[in-house]
Amino acid sequence: DEVQLIPVTIPKHPDQYVILVTTRVIRCIDEQASEGVRFWEARHGKPERIGEYRSVDIMRIDKSKVGDAKIFRPWGWNASLIVSEELKTALERTGATGMFFTEV
Repeated sequence: DEVQLIPVTIPKHPDQYVILVTTRVIRCIDEQASEGVRFWEARHGKPERIGEYRSVDIMRIDKSKVGDAKIFRPWGWNASLIVSEELKTALERTGATGMFFTEV
């Protein structure tokens, strides 16, 4: 229930590809433990984004807010997709490509 798998065909490539889209978002970034956390401010000229994350250089999450989630995006920072160690291992075993893992 936490993901959508969207099959895609790439011209001139016979393999079947799937795009994974997660539907779960959790507010879990630990702002004190993370580095380079900056927020959008009025001076940046995007009033609709004020208070949201503008950058997060090294992210750490508060695991107590994650619960039993296996895959999700952190609220306010769509650049990251967080997966459990269990799911990471399973993905690596399947030979899935296009992934890069960093512990958060």
